[in-house]
Amino acid sequence: MKRILITGGAGFVGSHLCERLLNEGNEVICLDNYFTGSKKNIEHLMDHHYFELVRHDVTQPFMIEVDEIYNMACPASPVHYQYNPIKTIKTSVMGAINMLGLAKRVKAKILQASTSEVYGDPAVHPQPETYWGNVNPIGLRSCYDEGKRCAETLFMDYYLQNEVAVKIIRIFNTYGPNMNPNDGRVVSNFIVQALKGEDITMFGDGSQTRSFQYVDDLVEGTIRMMNSRDVFMGPVNIGNPVEFTMMELASKVIELTNSSSKIIHLPLPQDDPLQRKPVIDLAKKELNGWEPKIQLEEGLVKTIAYFDTLLKAEK
Repeated sequence: MKRILITGGAGFVGSHLCERLLNEGNEVICLDNYFTGSKKNIEHLMDHHYFELVRHDVTQPFMIEVDEIYNMACPASPVHYQYNPIKTIKTSVMGAINMLGLAKRVKAKILQASTSEVYGDPAVHPQPETYWGNVNPIGLRSCYDEGKRCAETLFMDYYLQNEVAVKIIRIFNTYGPNMNPNDGRVVSNFIVQALKGEDITMFGDGSQTRSFQYVDDLVEGTIRMMNSRDVFMGPVNIGNPVEFTMMELASKVIELTNSSSKIIHLPLPQDDPLQRKPVIDLAKKELNGWEPKIQLEEGLVKTIAYFDTLLKAEK
């Protein structure tokens, strides 16, 4: 049994990670300030003897004895991270400093949940880990993009200067149950609008692409990265290399929900990437052959069922 701290543990991805690590026989401490996380995501774990919930903000120091730290805390959708951009970059930078300081003191292994947004609007397609990115440092998205880039720098410097055992993953678009219905992400937006019979809002002409991975595939890759060989620190892309246009996604959601929703087009937001697709050769090599197992339609069916239940409960 390992003692594991998960920051952002009540969030979309963090809550799935808490459940998986508990089921594997570990003691899990979930840290969250509920800026975007929700107690509903982890309330079914509250009676577990080896689960502990702590309300805390990672921008403040935290003292605890643990073996591993998964640093997942940060608002990850444009609606949320642009709502309070200063808070967002503080969470990425000061959160990384505080958690790395903790890892250094207690000699814990620590994993940083970075993002494909470090590649910006990429001039290289698809994106390998060797690509340095094309990021606007003063744009609307930079609080998130540059915050995550700086966190990666801090992780590498804590390894180089203090020999902290670090791991870095770059997460590509992920979807699944426990997503916030109002987070503004494309999958949750399309599904909620389709289930309500509302117009589906398409930014741009719909030709821009994303690669969507189901949350279970991400959790599997994340845990494999934490348990990978010591000399492999990453960064490593964790994403699905199958690319879809936004129009293809919208059409699939309408089909699976049997919705009468119409697609309407709105202007593309500033610095919104036109393409996003990971190269996952490094993940396959270093993470025991990891690759996504759940295809888009299967994952969408599960996610639609989750949102359908959620919306009916709100009525």
